[in-house]
Amino acid sequence: MAYRRQRSNGSWEFQIKRAILPKPITLTFDTEAEGDTYCKQLEKLLDAGIVPEEFRSKSEKSIKTIGQAIDAYIATVHITDDDELLLGKLNRSLNSKSLADVNYRWAEQWIKELHAMGYAPSSTRKRVGALARCFDWVLKRSDTMLAINPLRQLPKGYATVRSGAQDQERDRRLQPGEEEKIMAILRREKPKGRQRPLALKYHQDFILFFHLALETAMRMREMYTLIRDQINFEQRTIFLTKTKNGDNRQVPMSSIILPLLKQHLESKDDDNVFAFWDGKTDPYSLKNFTTRLSAQWKRIFSAAECDDLHLHDLRHEATSRLYERTKFTDIQISRITGHKNLQMLRRYSNLRGSTMAEEMW
Repeated sequence: MAYRRQRSNGSWEFQIKRAILPKPITLTFDTEAEGDTYCKQLEKLLDAGIVPEEFRSKSEKSIKTIGQAIDAYIATVHITDDDELLLGKLNRSLNSKSLADVNYRWAEQWIKELHAMGYAPSSTRKRVGALARCFDWVLKRSDTMLAINPLRQLPKGYATVRSGAQDQERDRRLQPGEEEKIMAILRREKPKGRQRPLALKYHQDFILFFHLALETAMRMREMYTLIRDQINFEQRTIFLTKTKNGDNRQVPMSSIILPLLKQHLESKDDDNVFAFWDGKTDPYSLKNFTTRLSAQWKRIFSAAECDDLHLHDLRHEATSRLYERTKFTDIQISRITGHKNLQMLRRYSNLRGSTMAEEMW
């Protein structure tokens, strides 16, 4: 579907992206209806693999290197922020590699290099997956030197077999008393062994953020980028768009977070829910802000004597509580948390089994 926006002069701008196009098509129409009609017809042709002559590039450069492939892919296809950041990093190391030399032997060697650099299996798979999707797109073009996608031919377990490493599942939950100790730090009480409270410019925002994490199981970026329009108090839901998995989802609000969030928004005028977020939404700004916010929470947890606690552990805690405190099914909980693969929820289901065991005679 074409992206559209109304310009300041009242006209409508439409943009269409397709893998078979040399670059996105941008068109301007006097009315939205006129643009809809034209773009629907054009999209039917593109979906059928037909590019009208007027949209074919006369000076299109053939893709000869991995760097050129990554640049063209990012410029043409709407991809996730994570993929864009990963491909940007890979572009720096693989930029000049000729696509004519990209074969299975090269793929095996590249995996060895990733292992030698100490990447965990999950990190290796993310890099391979991002580049494999790029190669899939390149193969659809007629001007590429890439013969096959060797990354799709790698054997199962390629990320662990040679490195000997295994993915480590964190199973960290809040221990008795830790939630109270963290809240004390957020309320600006003096940490044990320190002369003064931890400096927190937006301590009320951090308190709300902590509650939101425990009550919704939302990801860090999903929380700090929240704006007013995403929250519906009447339906008790938070609407998330462009999540990590690329899907939209609605997160229900508990009776605990609902009044806290409502009171917080009534006390402020701007659209951003959290005042500590700078509002920048480009991938690199979001990545940098996530790093800074993670470091801030690390200081908070350290001051609360929870040194081994990570902010992402609160998502694990919140998901565990959904299993312990509700009768939701795995499918229902996955819709709340945004887990696409139910295997990711497998270890949480054990919690429900242990709870049932406690109620046995």
